[in-house]
Amino acid sequence: MSRAVCLFCVQVQAFMRTYLDFEKPVAELEAKVEELRALDQSAGSVEIGEEIARIEAKADDALRQLYGNLSPWQKAQVARHPQRPHCLDYVTALVSEFTPLAGDRKFGEDEAVIAGFGRFRGESVCVLGQEKGANTESRIKHNFGMARPEGYRKAARLMELADRFNLAVIAIVDTAGAYPGIGAEERGQAEAIARSTEACLRLGVPNVAVVVGEGGSGGAIALATASRVLMLEHAIYSVISPEGAASILWRDSAKAQEAAQNMKLTADDLLRFGVIDTIVREPPGGAHRDPAATILAAEEAIATAFDELRGLDREAVRQQRRDKFLAIGRTLGA
Repeated sequence: MSRAVCLFCVQVQAFMRTYLDFEKPVAELEAKVEELRALDQSAGSVEIGEEIARIEAKADDALRQLYGNLSPWQKAQVARHPQRPHCLDYVTALVSEFTPLAGDRKFGEDEAVIAGFGRFRGESVCVLGQEKGANTESRIKHNFGMARPEGYRKAARLMELADRFNLAVIAIVDTAGAYPGIGAEERGQAEAIARSTEACLRLGVPNVAVVVGEGGSGGAIALATASRVLMLEHAIYSVISPEGAASILWRDSAKAQEAAQNMKLTADDLLRFGVIDTIVREPPGGAHRDPAATILAAEEAIATAFDELRGLDREAVRQQRRDKFLAIGRTLGA
């Protein structure tokens, strides 16, 4: 294989990867590794193999240091990474015999919200989540994870079914926010979000929510008003996006980085304030680097959360959930 062909292969592999702006030092090292691997296939040199190992170790160390000191704005970028595992990835991996249900019995179907029943570790559960999509076609199909009123009404309908049949609820939260279009507002977006939030609070069965990417505003709260709220290490959860906050406060969306710094939207901040209950650690380099390990970590955290709630009667489950959310307001207001 010629050097020109080798370098072309490296360029193709680099193109397939998606690096964030602040990952440039790691990107350069990994591109060098791929170039040397391509050369090693033709040359088979011991020296090249040793150099590959050295640069790989250097790249891994750079990645760990980088992700160990991310700023809030950088975490927002990681939370939005297109290659992070999305709702359907979690459902496929964690829920067997999943049967999706469609429609809100009032207007129609909303594919931004995945909803259905299946088995989590052998136990029957109701599963809800927002799906952003993995490519252009699926993103359009799922409306980039931004639900319309019918999506939240579908979620409320399934939660009521789960409550009736005494099935626990798992919610996979990943949305920039509820869809703000005119049609959604005409069909009662705010009321639908409120009804879904109310359905969460009324549940006599445990519900566990996991913020796996973005937890945006009421669009997230509608599913995340849960007995236990888990959050991936590099996810974000806030009342508004950094860009939206910057536009309101400074009338300049370019100040999103400054807004993110002050919004306290990271998992560490929210755990300290009592808004979430558990941080699910991600592999070095974020969930997009090792989706399988991330999903496995989320599975363990969900199972632990349900174990903590096992044995509570229906009224105790409701009271624990209400006390949890009331305590957030009291703590932050103190």
